[in-house]
Amino acid sequence: MKADMLTSVLNELNGTSADIEASGVISTDGLMMASVLPAGMDEDRVGAMSAAMLSLGDRTAQELNRGQLEQVLIKGRHGYVLMTYAGEEAVLTVLAKPNAKLGLIFLDVKRAAESIAEML
Repeated sequence: MKADMLTSVLNELNGTSADIEASGVISTDGLMMASVLPAGMDEDRVGAMSAAMLSLGDRTAQELNRGQLEQVLIKGRHGYVLMTYAGEEAVLTVLAKPNAKLGLIFLDVKRAAESIAEML
């Protein structure tokens, strides 16, 4: 039931922008809770990578006195990976196209993360 509600939020998020290619809600220990991923993309790999990067981002923000981590953004040749906390126990990961309008995506991701945090 909760997974269906999370998937609904992800579907809504993915529908807000043609630039969003995939999204997932992952527990902070790397387990996929819900996802809307393209065929062939490994949920376990996305979950593990998201948890690892967020953990590293947390540590980096603390060590460099940047305050509490809000999000991690990775830019690659084929697009972006954006990770943000959705409550204390979950991470929202979004994959976006290389020409994505990040300002709008940041806003949509923030709203989705708040909805997810309320559910969990």
